[in-house]
Amino acid sequence: MEAVRVALLRDVLAGTAWLDATRWFAGALRRSVDPRGGGLLLVGSAEYEPWHLAAHLDDEAARSGLPQLSPTLVRHRVRPGAPAHLAVGPARLEVVRRGETLLVVTPDEPGEHLLERVRGARRAGATVLALDGGDRDLRSLAHETLTAPGAGPAPAGVLGLDTVQHLVSAAAGETGLPGPCGRRRFRDRLSRLAEGLMAPPPAGW
Repeated sequence: MEAVRVALLRDVLAGTAWLDATRWFAGALRRSVDPRGGGLLLVGSAEYEPWHLAAHLDDEAARSGLPQLSPTLVRHRVRPGAPAHLAVGPARLEVVRRGETLLVVTPDEPGEHLLERVRGARRAGATVLALDGGDRDLRSLAHETLTAPGAGPAPAGVLGLDTVQHLVSAAAGETGLPGPCGRRRFRDRLSRLAEGLMAPPPAGW
């Protein structure tokens, strides 16, 4: 994580619109995942795999005591011999059922093949959320959306998709803390997150 993104993260701590936007989206994600059943599926486009977000959500689920936040990463290409948590292929999207949540993360166009599977998931009763670069078709299918710039380096003053994913994962475990108290605790956690952004992702991913 380059220095400019860490600086931008600190700007978020000062109270830009991204603080509220990422907390709102994280809250929508948390509320959509039913702890009594269903589950969270995470998928990107054929060109962009959000394995880093999967790792951090898994870590956040363990830290916050909210196991329902631990996602199943759906991959467009699965290598032979991949461990079980990295061996779920796109066919999983064909059997999505009511009560499940599908989070689509992509900075680029998702492609018609993925869009068709997202349509099928929504028709089956799944809750669809999108963290994307502003694709109109994907946004029309999602119940909740958060638009960020692309995954590459972002210009000064703009948060890139990678950084926004870190903010969302950090906020996803926050519960029952409205108002200033919740904001302070979230900022404290983001301060620690800023220190860890340059570290490698959790082991196993």
